[in-house]
Amino acid sequence: MDNVLEKLWKTAVWAFVILFVVNVVAMIATVVVNSFGTRWLNSWLPAAFTFRWYAAAWKEFQLGDVLTVTFQIAGAVVVLSALFGVPAAYALARRDFPGKPLVMVLFLLPLLVPPITFGVPLATVLYKVGLAGTMWGVIIANLVPTLPFTVILMIPFIEQIDPKVEAAARVFGAGTGRLFFHVLVPLLLPGLLAASLLAMVRTVSMFELTFLTAGPSSQTLVVALYYSVFAAGVRAGQSIDAMAVIYMMSTLIWLIIALRFVNPTQIVARVKKSPA
Repeated sequence: MDNVLEKLWKTAVWAFVILFVVNVVAMIATVVVNSFGTRWLNSWLPAAFTFRWYAAAWKEFQLGDVLTVTFQIAGAVVVLSALFGVPAAYALARRDFPGKPLVMVLFLLPLLVPPITFGVPLATVLYKVGLAGTMWGVIIANLVPTLPFTVILMIPFIEQIDPKVEAAARVFGAGTGRLFFHVLVPLLLPGLLAASLLAMVRTVSMFELTFLTAGPSSQTLVVALYYSVFAAGVRAGQSIDAMAVIYMMSTLIWLIIALRFVNPTQIVARVKKSPA
């Protein structure tokens, strides 16, 4: 009886997973196919295929300017997250101090709490100081969840480095700066690249905080896509789908590159070398 129930449970789980995957793939495929279709009525496929919707979306939605702003904001967020996040991760990985668990909880909060809950008061503060509606306002808003994300991601990579390596460098006369740039950075390069790429993906896909703080000249691609869907007027659905495909591809490419440098299990597990 137990074996029968176990098989039924496994079958139900696999059926649910397959149904979920099929639905996701079908929705994505519908958007992609429609972005190339001329007309699509009462048939499995459009009457013909064309690239003109991508050209129309590029011109109508000014995607060149939007993509430039998107990657300027994402690049600034990535650089600032690395500059402040790596030293913070090193301190948390190597040092024990009073209140360290509380600090870890504070770093986790922006990752666990829905962005809209702290996005509204954050946007209010940025509007009061005159930064909302500017690129710097969007960058600061995106740093709130991205900086802790970088810190949490870098801690396991730092913990994998044997402290004896740092001690040996100190013995041979390496100062703090030389130790960091000539010893730690080369060892941390895979983790740093992974953290940077994942931070870029997170920034490009962050809608709530960017929507609340962006202005006409500081919209990222995801916010521009939202406005193109809900703005007044009549727009071809194929052009909007073409814009959505560009957004999906810009995010997917960076995610695939990031996964080439990091094992996803390292994000949630601290992998340490066995003692000799």
